[in-house]
Amino acid sequence: MSLIENLNWRYAVKAYDPTKKVSQENINKIVEAARLAPTSSGLQPFKVIVVQNQDVKEKLVQGALNPECMRDCSHVLIFAAWDRYTEKRIDDIYDLTTDERGLPRGRFDSYTDKLKEIYLNQTAEENHAHIARQTYIALGMALAQAAELKIGSTPVEGFNNAVVDEVLNLSSLGLKSVSLMYVGYSDEQIDWLRSMKKVRNPKSDFVIEI
Repeated sequence: MSLIENLNWRYAVKAYDPTKKVSQENINKIVEAARLAPTSSGLQPFKVIVVQNQDVKEKLVQGALNPECMRDCSHVLIFAAWDRYTEKRIDDIYDLTTDERGLPRGRFDSYTDKLKEIYLNQTAEENHAHIARQTYIALGMALAQAAELKIGSTPVEGFNNAVVDEVLNLSSLGLKSVSLMYVGYSDEQIDWLRSMKKVRNPKSDFVIEI
């Protein structure tokens, strides 16, 4: 199927079947799609945390606005952004880049110096706002990959970030949660959105051509 056909198939699952689990192979594919997402300056300033442990999910439920989905889905993916840019984080990424490409370290110093001048002079809040936007590109790629695999998913912003950050001890990793993605299989008996027509703005209202 084409990407457009897969995207027409997907919707935000509203009820998951807790007896059906997504295979590790398919979870790996979904995470790989997120890993391959483009990011600003190639810095990839976030992590994807995969939670399938039910005890951990039960703790995360305390901060969820749709607790049944979080509890019953197969896996919860947490897109967690760096708390801020640092000189070391920027250098580490570009050292990896030069090493992998067989180039001398420092090859991109003129560029990374500009990045440091911009980001290191911003507040942590400004840094995090920029970094958080990068995670949504990865979230979109993960949603598309799940659709290709015919695996249900739900993108989630309705949760208490402080609860998720505390349960997963994200501060110790220099991370802050931004968004979640529930992954699993729809409970066909109670997933009320499953049979409803998908509605989007018509192209005439959505696209502005100049």
